[in-house]
Amino acid sequence: MTTMTLQLDDAKADAFREKARRIGMEPEQLLAEFIDDLIKQENDFEAAVERVLAKNRDLYRRLA
Repeated sequence: MTTMTLQLDDAKADAFREKARRIGMEPEQLLAEFIDDLIKQENDFEAAVERVLAKNRDLYRRLA
């Protein structure tokens, strides 16, 4: 596992800690969840684009 350091101004750090506390998570856990969601969304989008392109590849060739 890799450790990363994130620098936030005090107001943002306090707000993030409070947000994590309200939903019952440690700030590090909440940030890890955000990162996982971001990566998953990107992978889902790329997979959807590839499916559409593959499905329509022949059509695109004929239209070119």
